[in-house]
Amino acid sequence: AIVMPNLQPPVVRTADAQAYRDAILAALPNQQQFQPLMTLYMTETTEAADVKAGFESGLVTAVKLYPAGATTNSAAGVKDLEKIYPVLETMQEMGMPFLVHGEVVDPAVDIFDREAVFIETKLIPLRKQFPQLKIVFEHLTTKDGVDYVLSCDSHTAATLTPHHLVINRNAMLVGGIKPHYYCLPVAKRESHRLALRAAAVSGDRRFFLGTDSAPHPIHAKETACGCAGIFNVANALAVTAQVFEQEHALDQFERFVSFNGPTFYGLPVNTKRLVLERQTEPQAIPTNLKLSNTEVQAFDPMMDVYWAVLN
Repeated sequence: AIVMPNLQPPVVRTADAQAYRDAILAALPNQQQFQPLMTLYMTETTEAADVKAGFESGLVTAVKLYPAGATTNSAAGVKDLEKIYPVLETMQEMGMPFLVHGEVVDPAVDIFDREAVFIETKLIPLRKQFPQLKIVFEHLTTKDGVDYVLSCDSHTAATLTPHHLVINRNAMLVGGIKPHYYCLPVAKRESHRLALRAAAVSGDRRFFLGTDSAPHPIHAKETACGCAGIFNVANALAVTAQVFEQEHALDQFERFVSFNGPTFYGLPVNTKRLVLERQTEPQAIPTNLKLSNTEVQAFDPMMDVYWAVLN
């Protein structure tokens, strides 16, 4: 799985990625198999030589762009894209994926328009400057984003999250503020959600699953200034399967979840399998993840989910 680098402090250098990878593997239960695919956090002082060394060693899979101030732990992100051009040139030459959180941070731009404005003012010029750069537009939330990816060639792809396929902005705002449906980019209106679903089930190789799961403690969500993020990893596959069943597209499910991503990254497809089975009764929402002194609330898709992972 792709491991995002926006920790405190962020995973900026290859040495940081090595330390983070070691910590992840050390935390695995006995006999648990998991391959973390490490990413670096792009800053305006990121060194192309370090990125190249990390990628060529096989330790680092991609570099992630966080516009400064766009989301959780993004303060050290990029303000001026031109300052990272030397790194992007090196990445383009190597075929290294550039993962993009696609929102502008201009306070004059409405939060529901920030993805569309990013495409027009940042991404389109960036693509013209680097036509061969492998770009993954992470966690799309708008029809504008879907249309942009569809207009591009084989060097552009996008991830879609389970929660953005299921909820629109009403989930967060109607009947009171619902902090556990607050994420960034925020869920948009229903017409955008339907465009995301159509892209997901289309079979188009440019779209694939990216959970963007964020395990924030309940106390950090249920507060006057709660943090952004939805913890969906406990039911991501089951919820996504339910979406594909609703869209009469179960024949495209495996491609979206398992094939399109590694194909774009140039990685081998996982040889091990998970089995999902449709149950006769709706499945319970996963229990909260209990930590040492708090809990993380699992994603409630607000719909019946009949699918379960058997192994």
